[in-house]
Amino acid sequence: MNAETTVTHSPYVRSRPRKPIKILDLFAGAGGLTQGFYAASPRFKTERAVEFEPAAAASFAATFGNKVYPGPIQDWLREETVPSVDVVIGGPPCQGFSQLGKQDPEDVRNQMWQPYAEALARSKPKYFIVENVPAFAKSQQLQDFQDATARGGIIQEYTFQWHVLNAADYGAPQARKRAILIGHHRDLAFPGFPMPTHIGRHQSVRQALNGIELQVTDTLLPDRMTTFAGRAFAGAFQTSELHLARDYAELSLNRFVNIPAGGNRFDLPEALLAPCWVKHKNGSADVMGRLHWDRPSVTVRTEFFKPEKGRYLHPTEHRAITHLEAARLQGFPDDRLWIGSKTSIAKQIGNAVPVALGQAIASQLLKHF
Repeated sequence: MNAETTVTHSPYVRSRPRKPIKILDLFAGAGGLTQGFYAASPRFKTERAVEFEPAAAASFAATFGNKVYPGPIQDWLREETVPSVDVVIGGPPCQGFSQLGKQDPEDVRNQMWQPYAEALARSKPKYFIVENVPAFAKSQQLQDFQDATARGGIIQEYTFQWHVLNAADYGAPQARKRAILIGHHRDLAFPGFPMPTHIGRHQSVRQALNGIELQVTDTLLPDRMTTFAGRAFAGAFQTSELHLARDYAELSLNRFVNIPAGGNRFDLPEALLAPCWVKHKNGSADVMGRLHWDRPSVTVRTEFFKPEKGRYLHPTEHRAITHLEAARLQGFPDDRLWIGSKTSIAKQIGNAVPVALGQAIASQLLKHF
């Protein structure tokens, strides 16, 4: 009987390096989706990014390299040759149909799917990702995007499927739902949506904020400046430098003291209620609410530093969460870089896709390369 031969791979024999997977990031913001893709695999490499808001573009460049066009996507399409890439990612503006906005169907921001589709047609990727608020799934813009994939449409060579995913189900310490479109060239199979990994064992606020000092004394960013695209900005700052408080009015502090663990504005005595709250005994229970230590946070939005905007009070401290804490809830590492004012950086953090969700999507695509 012949002995079977077992083939082993020597650790001293170098394997052939895998080909990079080139990404085009549109409406890139500070790079939340890109952060997730980079976390999934070092094979993902940004070829080009486009971001209109100057400070967000500067933060992207500081973190991922000077690969970002700092201007409107329409100008970029007119001025540059769109590179050929493997994957296009991005989240067109959602304010025109977000449930938090005025839901104006004529809002020009509703039409940003068109330059996204134009970039797809020129870059000819294998796959593309669109992320947006859940309301996008019921918008006319989604139907318009679908029509663009029909025969004669600008991206007729592509098709897509969409689903609303909860970032908490993929390891983010935040219950943030996003409409995710995953598209592919018609010559390729649909890659599928990532399977949830954390249902029944969601990451908590306590886990996300582990190691962060409860007491906050600093209110100002470090005195540091940089230039980007010919403009001066504050920064760059590491996430770990963003543990900054606000100067609260005495009335606000009195309100915070009277809100118990897990509580909200309904726990305040009438003397501390805002006039608009006195007559409204129902409505959102998140206003002036405290985060729960042992649950994921609510959606981190752009004004997380204002407790009157939602459940953004620290679980135990008499203050709103800081920029550092908000960034942790989004999944950003402590050493990544941010540029801009406190308000601008808060907007960058709140507008980002949770890193864990981006990583899950990227890992799903990676199986098909």
